[in-house]
Amino acid sequence: MAPSIVAKIADKLHLHSSKHVDASVGTSSTLFDHNKVTVVFVLGGPGAGKGTQCARLVEDFNFCHLSAGDLLRAEQDRPDSQYGNLIRTAIREGTIVPMEVTVKLLSNAMSDALSKKTGTGWEDGRGRFLIDGFPRKMDQAEKFEEEVCQSSLIIYFDTDEETMLKRLLVRGQTSGREDDNVESIKKRFVTYRDTTMPVIEHYQKLDKVAKIDSTPGVEEVHAVASVAVKKLFVAPEVATTSEPVVTEATAA
Repeated sequence: MAPSIVAKIADKLHLHSSKHVDASVGTSSTLFDHNKVTVVFVLGGPGAGKGTQCARLVEDFNFCHLSAGDLLRAEQDRPDSQYGNLIRTAIREGTIVPMEVTVKLLSNAMSDALSKKTGTGWEDGRGRFLIDGFPRKMDQAEKFEEEVCQSSLIIYFDTDEETMLKRLLVRGQTSGREDDNVESIKKRFVTYRDTTMPVIEHYQKLDKVAKIDSTPGVEEVHAVASVAVKKLFVAPEVATTSEPVVTEATAA
């Protein structure tokens, strides 16, 4: 039987390799140990402010920030990639690239960071990752958590579509991204509502979501997001006397 398109993509991207840092090896079913490797998914509609807030949280907590979209855009622009057009079309149309590709690109990037990054939170095989724009579908979430690492928290930046559209159109004036136009943005909104909101709802049932109103200014939103993340790194004896993980918050 001829290999599937996903298998061909996986082979081209060397997605069958599984290099990783031994100190962070997880259980028999996951690549990384969630007791050592902290994974925070960052979700929200296009233009909700994910990238801006991730940059701030990196400064606060020495995270490695991985953007699923950036990894895919880098792969589409790789000169010898035979599948750049496939990825480019998916991004332009607001659809989703085969999950095997995205998950493996993320796991490879995590392995690379664990082998190189140092400082607070990166001692003895430990690591801290902010993964934004992922998972966009339930099958992505399930595959990542079963094979790569369990997530510790989902930050959900919530705002209305009018606000997101205005932000994206402003960004489009300088971003150079082919999907920062009205037609592509509206398609992305539909994909987000249909496929990503069920992911957020799933994690809300598990009490793992910090829902943050991202309509206010950057500083106000950052203050709330920082409090939510800080709870992950509080010593157990302190955490027992503090508030539980934020499940919903708004910036003052």
